Amino acid sequence: MNLKDNSYHYIFHSTQKFKKMIKSKSRLTHADRVFQYLKSKDQPLSAYDILEGMRSEGVAAATTVYRALDKLLTIGLVHKIESLNAWTVCCGSHNNKTPVFEICNDCGYVKEHLDQDFTNNINNLSKRTGFIPDNPVLEIHGRCGACANNYLSA
Repeated sequence: MNLKDNSYHYIFHSTQKFKKMIKSKSRLTHADRVFQYLKSKDQPLSAYDILEGMRSEGVAAATTVYRALDKLLTIGLVHKIESLNAWTVCCGSHNNKTPVFEICNDCGYVKEHLDQDFTNNINNLSKRTGFIPDNPVLEIHGRCGACANNYLSA
């Protein structure tokens, strides 16, 4: 997800969730710091990339990062991009919509979308088959607009 393109909606909701998360605490937790670190990046990061980037802040163990990411995932502030084994900040309140990630294989750009029609299709499939998805997420790999234009003009 390119954090430079975030809308007011994303910034408002992530800030509200973050404030709730730390409201009763006098110091930042590892989860707070990992969330702030991820928000400052323009692309999804692996747990080990996060660890390396935060060593100067006193984060020294992968288990610390994984616990922080688990907490952030549970409260809906981050997503794991399974195909990249990487983590990214959530675009905002999903309102029961299924996230769809566009992932550029050339430049690594990741963009999160929320689509009600896609969510309805998953719900209809579940009703027809009886299958209940635990974590419905769609990851689409391909080329972003900029890379597609470069590819076509080459």
